[in-house]
Amino acid sequence: MPSSTHAGPHESTARAPSVKVPPHPQWPTLSPGEKDALKDRIRALLAAQNAVLVAHYYTDADLQALAEETGGYVADSLEMARFGTESDAETLVVCGVRFMGETAKILNPEKRVLMPDLGATCSLDEGCPADAFRAFCDAHPDHTVVVYANTSAQVKARSDWVVTSSIALPVVEHLASEGKKILWAPDKHLGHYVERVTGADMLLWDGACVVHEEFKSFALERVRKLHPDAAVLVHPESPDEVVDQADVVGSTTQLIKAVAEMPNPEFIVATDAGIFWKMHQLAPGKKLIPAPTAGEGATCESCAHCPWMAMNALQNLERVLQTWDQEIQIDAEVRERAVMPIQRMLDFARERGIGAKPR
Repeated sequence: MPSSTHAGPHESTARAPSVKVPPHPQWPTLSPGEKDALKDRIRALLAAQNAVLVAHYYTDADLQALAEETGGYVADSLEMARFGTESDAETLVVCGVRFMGETAKILNPEKRVLMPDLGATCSLDEGCPADAFRAFCDAHPDHTVVVYANTSAQVKARSDWVVTSSIALPVVEHLASEGKKILWAPDKHLGHYVERVTGADMLLWDGACVVHEEFKSFALERVRKLHPDAAVLVHPESPDEVVDQADVVGSTTQLIKAVAEMPNPEFIVATDAGIFWKMHQLAPGKKLIPAPTAGEGATCESCAHCPWMAMNALQNLERVLQTWDQEIQIDAEVRERAVMPIQRMLDFARERGIGAKPR
């Protein structure tokens, strides 16, 4: 349910639903020849349809590699949004989760936006229903509403600002300097991290990422002892006791940059394991160690890889380019309201020079 980190939970008639985590999809194993042939067919379809592939760091390595090979882009959600607006392609094919495809469509209403599977959602998105969120906002009209990008178009439409993890701190620092009180949704761990760093007055929605919430502090302590020269990299969607052990806390882009630039020979990485492809690409001599999801209370529903991200594969990428049946559609009125807080974020990032790209 919606909650505050100050005097305890604020009463609300809205309760966020529990999120059912899907099993990881089992894609057929392809021989090297079959995979090469499939990639060639996808390349031809992209070229024929003036389409460009935009993939998130958490998707399968084959998709990330194919995006770069075909003139597309691999990035975090902030840079994915920017790339879509800068591309001349008529069709954007977004390999990621649904809120990323929706953001691309909100910013590019004239373009076709496809996804390999529209069912690829997000635990944060699903745990923040629009009706309940609107009621929470209405109960606190004196707060500036800041929502994480991992939310639906309807939730964004009720917000004043949309932020990604790479820009959350400077935006909230800016708002706090103006004396604003913040209503934050949906990730409570990221929200609490931002609150601790900025000192802002924040109300937090009670949501969490099923991947990052599984990292275990006691198990991480043991791994650190086994690898004393390793730097610990943590995404701020992780619990406080994991964040507190980090040498670097940051967005996916910031963590990749740390691997490439820091002198450490080893890194313990507490985020989705899909990020390892780009890290290995930019720092091939570094050893990457997944932060443990085992430990007290572990269920390992995700095992450090988002099951919704895993719904993106070469097979259904080819299929959607053939059928166009997984197209993002946004209600015009919702889009008109949602584009304003997203554009506010992009303008702020441009003005402040935020968003270095670790290509």
